[in-house]
Amino acid sequence: MGSRTLPLNTICFVVFLAWLLVWVLLPTKIYKQTWTPKLNSNLNSTYFREKGTNLLLFSFPIMLIAVLGCVYLHLQKKPRLNPNRFLRYFHTCICVEQLQRDDMQLCDLLETSGAGNGSSRNCNCTGAYFCSHVHSTHDLVPWWQAKFRSVSLRLGYIGNTCWAFLFFPVTRASSILPLVGLTSESSIKYHIWLGHLSNLLFVAHTVGFIIYWAMTDQMIELLEWSKTYVSNLAGMIATVIAVVMWVTSMPRFRRKMFEVFFYTHHLYIIFIIFYVLHVGSAYFCMILPGIFLFVVDRYLRFLQSRKRARLLSARLLPCDVVELNFSKSAELYYNPTSILFINVPSISKLQWHPFTVTSNCNMEQDKLSIVCKSEGSWTQRLYQEISSSIDRLEVSVEGPYGPNSADFLRHEKLVMVCGGSGISPFISIIREIIFQSTKPDYQAPTVHLICAFKNFSDLSMLDLLLPISGTPAEISKLQLQIEVYVTREIEQPKTETQKLLQSLWFKANPLDSPISTALGPKTWLWLGAIIASSFVMFLLLLGIITRYYIYPIERNGTEVYHYSYKCLWDMFLVCACICIASSAVFLWCKKENDHREEKQIQNVEVPTPTTSPGSWLYSADRELESLPNQSLVEVTKVHFGERPNLKKILFGLKGSDVGVLVCGPKKMRYEVAKICASGLADNLHFESISFNW
Repeated sequence: MGSRTLPLNTICFVVFLAWLLVWVLLPTKIYKQTWTPKLNSNLNSTYFREKGTNLLLFSFPIMLIAVLGCVYLHLQKKPRLNPNRFLRYFHTCICVEQLQRDDMQLCDLLETSGAGNGSSRNCNCTGAYFCSHVHSTHDLVPWWQAKFRSVSLRLGYIGNTCWAFLFFPVTRASSILPLVGLTSESSIKYHIWLGHLSNLLFVAHTVGFIIYWAMTDQMIELLEWSKTYVSNLAGMIATVIAVVMWVTSMPRFRRKMFEVFFYTHHLYIIFIIFYVLHVGSAYFCMILPGIFLFVVDRYLRFLQSRKRARLLSARLLPCDVVELNFSKSAELYYNPTSILFINVPSISKLQWHPFTVTSNCNMEQDKLSIVCKSEGSWTQRLYQEISSSIDRLEVSVEGPYGPNSADFLRHEKLVMVCGGSGISPFISIIREIIFQSTKPDYQAPTVHLICAFKNFSDLSMLDLLLPISGTPAEISKLQLQIEVYVTREIEQPKTETQKLLQSLWFKANPLDSPISTALGPKTWLWLGAIIASSFVMFLLLLGIITRYYIYPIERNGTEVYHYSYKCLWDMFLVCACICIASSAVFLWCKKENDHREEKQIQNVEVPTPTTSPGSWLYSADRELESLPNQSLVEVTKVHFGERPNLKKILFGLKGSDVGVLVCGPKKMRYEVAKICASGLADNLHFESISFNW
């Protein structure tokens, strides 16, 4: 398999380096004075006009990488347990020094060198822009005003560069991010950083031009909507929208008023329209790949979410946590630590929330489970609605999305440090290790789970470590040690004061469907076909409309086709081609999926929800099937009224290769990262798992 995918990896890497090189050379005199005239004369034909050069140099390379990435991921079939050294390098290069106390979240440390390379490249481009253009003059104004205008203009250009990368991290089913061992969830911070930087640059660009127009008595330019050039008014509207989105996305605002952040962030659609009307169609082609791939992903998610997912059952834990168990197609494959976005129309028709998938698709081929902690207003309403003895709940889903490799399985020993609901991704990891341990000649890593809970009732989350369908034969080789620290209680509460675990089953609805990917088992292959066909369709239609509709109007030079209309044509063709190609493939795959689902559907009528109290907390004789003749209680050590001494625990670990995974509050992640990066223990390999955006 490696020999089949290595050429694709190499090609993608070379093309990406060439694409980055073009961005680096873009502001230089060599590109502007030597390359640009030759490229324009050869590429800006009557079919693409001023867009030809940018389509070839900036759009085509990324679209090629996206298609080749889909082929690469399809050939991998089920993801590797141990990624190659190249991916491992990208996964472990960022150092702990990236942690900044003023940052909104802890970085996923040691993750990728891409951020560092991107930052240095942007700095170089910024300097080159200023050096190349700050000395330009304007014929009609004093030299210092011309310099002021030039600086303001270049700030906008640098903001456009940020936008070329902005949408890659939020493309959930990206075929580019897995090539360097990233997922949308782990790289969302880059979207946040680029968003802050681009908004700062755009605001400075706008304010700079307002000051310039005020100095030169040209304030009327603020409202100009030119027929032959970019629209200043469109730029002002885009800036106002961007500022609203920027302010509501600040960490404190977002966490306290999530609904406001969620709804205002959907203004990005209007922002993109006015942004493109301001920068023009040629610049739109420079940033097109990120937007194009995002629209493909967003439309496929829309198509997937039209179906209602079949919710089979739920478990209500004493710690106000609910586990939702869905039916899924047997062909659906996902890795541990994946997430699933769900929408419950009875709570909110528009809000989608991500939750960690705790099930394992190898052990539970027809079920998918997620865990929801009742913390915010939305999850509290979900918990209340499920606990109110309903017999059915309508749920739509998007995903699951997750990493492309089970990288953690390469370690000899695994130490998982979690706080509260941070145990959720570790549940899926432990279940994966349980499955892998059943394979012949497989040496399962020793697992040391360290949990910090506020209350004793939170220990009920350990009930989720094992699937309901688990059997002793499946998990006999797993070596598991659990240490629990209850920080707010000094002794175990009396049993009669504790709430009981409840299991509820829901009535089946023939209109609900098992969870499956939008494009079926050959998702990556079909996604590559959609990207390739829609982009080729876009180029063909753009060439036809430009050559046979726009060009005849402008050929004689007596009439000019409206500049903004060209931009609208570009945006319309992008959306139309994506919708046509995606819909055709989706309908074809849906037909095949429906045929497979008919064999899987089993309508089991349950007249009313039932409850089955029980938890290992109150039933010490329930065995931990992963350890023969030992109960879960026997492998769990509970400490009351104290926090874990992480430094003592981690430095005391034996073994040459210890993987340290942490998921929980920022302070905990920071402490573990600092310990692992101290250099006092070379055997510790750190990885942070964070879903706090």
